[in-house]
Amino acid sequence: MDLVKSHLMYAVREEVEVLKEQIKELIEKNSQLEQENTLLKTLASPEQLAQFQAQLQTGSPPSSSQSQGTTQQPAQPASQGSGPSA
Repeated sequence: MDLVKSHLMYAVREEVEVLKEQIKELIEKNSQLEQENTLLKTLASPEQLAQFQAQLQTGSPPSSSQSQGTTQQPAQPASQGSGPSA
């Protein structure tokens, strides 16, 4: 019985380590995507943000690649994108 218990505990510990590594990778990926999202919102023109907000309200998918990065945080107001327009 002790052999079964120790074998099971070893398997559980191994699985916990795998899950911890996956969590770490997902946290890093989430952080990267949040930074990208913030950058895209900063670079988007007010017209682009307004168009995206309108698409969110109607439920239609984004029509171009310019608004794909802004889908992470749709609750942000459109007035946030008043950054430099290059």
